[in-house]
Amino acid sequence: MRLWDIYSPSLPDFVAAAMDAPEMRRLEHVGMNCGCEYTSFPLFQQLREPYSRFDHSVGVALLIWRFTGDARQTLAGLFHDIATPCFAHVVDFMLGDSMKQEATEDGTRPAIEGSKAIQAVLRGLGLATDDVADYHLYPVADNDSPRLSADRLEYTLGNLVNYGLISRDRAAWMLDALAVLRGEDGRPELGFARLDAALAFARGALDTGRIYVSEPDRFSMQTLAVLLMEALRAGAIDMADLWRDEPFLIAKLCRNGAFEQKWARYCRYSRIVHDPGGIVVRAKKRYIDPLVRGMGRVSQIDPAFDRAVSAFLQESQQTPLAGL
Repeated sequence: MRLWDIYSPSLPDFVAAAMDAPEMRRLEHVGMNCGCEYTSFPLFQQLREPYSRFDHSVGVALLIWRFTGDARQTLAGLFHDIATPCFAHVVDFMLGDSMKQEATEDGTRPAIEGSKAIQAVLRGLGLATDDVADYHLYPVADNDSPRLSADRLEYTLGNLVNYGLISRDRAAWMLDALAVLRGEDGRPELGFARLDAALAFARGALDTGRIYVSEPDRFSMQTLAVLLMEALRAGAIDMADLWRDEPFLIAKLCRNGAFEQKWARYCRYSRIVHDPGGIVVRAKKRYIDPLVRGMGRVSQIDPAFDRAVSAFLQESQQTPLAGL
């Protein structure tokens, strides 16, 4: 799923050079849906196109370039997922970090520092690793939830289109209403110049937030996390394999007969049942409460949205889940 053409009319040369680095190209085979797309749950079978961390990363870079014109921030956005392992946040689940989903971010700087291709691009621009290794430094690229950033903007629009919740034209309409505003702390922040677009986007982001913590999603991620941990303990795979790509990892996993069967079972899951003997798994709840120029945040403007967010945050994740 690539919305690059609506993010930017052209691809800057320095982005084209950096995205061609092997360390970035690996992400073409690391999915945005954290392994859920390999299951048979109808929710994930309806996805329109493959959506990779590479697609997302380039999209984030183009959005940052669109709104800042700054190469430093743009490359920081491009590289923000460079250290993402196979199945992405599943490895956070495996490491016991299902709530924050940040346990796998530590490899970003070493990946940038160790890439000859990326270092050549940085030298050509007069930049250093420190300039681009932490996109959290740049509030248009990333900021504290539930504010809107280029990262959250890209995966929200990408998933809204990919799940068939909006059209590409609708995504472009939302994007055209955006501008760089100032948050309550005076820092730059992406926000909307029009209320209608802000309301549509915020409601759409809440819809995707519900998908990210739906029962099929939570069950799939935790089940895959357990499968990977078992494979590591059995020596069917090793930790380094998690930072290859998904086709490689799956092929290696399936060279072991027992784990070939476990993987096949994982792929057949198509229905969730509530079972006292199942797993209880909690996951990070995501929503976005964007600014509207001259009006404040959507939650302050629209009481119905504020109530919907409150209800979402209060939803229980304590039901034991099993898959069929």
